[in-house]
Amino acid sequence: MFKNLSILVVAATSTVALAMTPLPSLAQSKKDSVVMAMALEPPGLDPTNAAASAIAEVTLYNVYETLTKIREDGSVSPLLAESWQASPDLKTYTFRLRKGVKFQNGEPFNSAAVKFSFDRAAAPTSTNKDKSLFQSFESVTAPDADTVVVKLKYSEPNLPFLLGQATASIVEPKSAPTNVTQPVGTGPYTLGAWAKGSSITLVKWPGYRDAGAIKLAKVTIRFISDPAAQVAALLSGDVDAFPRVAAGRSLAQFKSDPRFKVLIGGSKAKTIVAINERHKPLDDVRVRRAILAAIDRKAMIEGAADGFGTPIGSFYVPGSLGYVDTTGINPYDPEKAKKLLAEAGVKTPLELSLKLPPPAYARQGGEVLAAQLAKVGIVAKIENVEWAQWLSQVFTQNGPHNYDLTIVSHVEPFDLVKMTESDYYFGYNSPAFDALYKSIVTTPDEAGRAKLLGDAQRMLATDAVAGFLYQPQLITITNKKLKGVWKDVPQFENDFSTWSWE
Repeated sequence: MFKNLSILVVAATSTVALAMTPLPSLAQSKKDSVVMAMALEPPGLDPTNAAASAIAEVTLYNVYETLTKIREDGSVSPLLAESWQASPDLKTYTFRLRKGVKFQNGEPFNSAAVKFSFDRAAAPTSTNKDKSLFQSFESVTAPDADTVVVKLKYSEPNLPFLLGQATASIVEPKSAPTNVTQPVGTGPYTLGAWAKGSSITLVKWPGYRDAGAIKLAKVTIRFISDPAAQVAALLSGDVDAFPRVAAGRSLAQFKSDPRFKVLIGGSKAKTIVAINERHKPLDDVRVRRAILAAIDRKAMIEGAADGFGTPIGSFYVPGSLGYVDTTGINPYDPEKAKKLLAEAGVKTPLELSLKLPPPAYARQGGEVLAAQLAKVGIVAKIENVEWAQWLSQVFTQNGPHNYDLTIVSHVEPFDLVKMTESDYYFGYNSPAFDALYKSIVTTPDEAGRAKLLGDAQRMLATDAVAGFLYQPQLITITNKKLKGVWKDVPQFENDFSTWSWE
């Protein structure tokens, strides 16, 4: 989401928009402003206290900054940290901080702010979705104003990447209680306005340390959840850019229109059918395997994502260290699904709730999933819910977890640790996996770690922890004259500091 959760939008669009007639040029009245659109409105503007990836899409590297910065190719560069050094065992990292940086409320950025941010994220009362990462820190010390030393309980080669994520944003201590609605960071933009249900406006902060390099004075972010309306907004010129747009069925039209640039990029996301193992009979691995055997991944990719996806069989994606193809562990086999249900003593029809959040991939994928499950005697009762409802009813830590099945995309690349968290919304609890994961994080050499990661993927697939569907490809459509928008998406972000008009 997120670290786990979070929602992506790669989905089909209605053909209604295709019938639209000739179109004005895209909105570009001023060369120093841009109108962008997103599918989901963030529930707040503090990425360190809530799981919605939409928060990072608005705030990361724009309002808030992190010690490190994740680039489009997945590499990591300095941001608030000028440099860092790791110990040979990868358990101690020393960060040298950038000097002369201020928060937007005038307070100085220093090692005390970093320590406060990390300690706050690890606190027992923390709602940070990567709480487990910060709780893996043995200590965070500030030997002087410009140095931070992080000591970990286990070796972590990915720490520079992880500290570039929105959950590791550095917050100003006095502003922390009100950041949800009045965000304060060190980034190049401040909150100009928030019209709830409609749009958020960010304005350039004159006090930014490198303000001269920021080309856009204003960014307006509109929220458009309906796929047909997303396409129409681009075609009419109401928006200049729509990262991760649900325009799969309209690509030919956009590609043939000289006003647009179409970017189709890779991601580290995992679209899955989450299964609540706290509910009977879903605590029986045979029932979970039956659900997986009923799923035709190729049909799901076509129906939910217009074909823009790669099948996966575990909570891990191609291109990551130690990836192994596990799609053969639970292949599509409806007859086997029926036998597994019978073996588990399940009388059909078995009724299960299927709660679907707003993104098109979830709503469209839910229709496909329900049809597939019906063929093996499982009646999936679809319940469409808003994003806030989904977070509170399905996902929230120690929440009611009031669901049987749901469809969602996890957008973070390094989140296997979630499978070790007993209060995670899956309800998966495996001492064997916990021990295996501990072996992974205590193995510093890459080859040894890669082998163990393969073992972890196979275990999650064998345990049928979820219905692993596909790794999405994400579609971004922009005005042809807008530069700096990413094609590939190692994490969900929109770094407006790199955007500019020709």
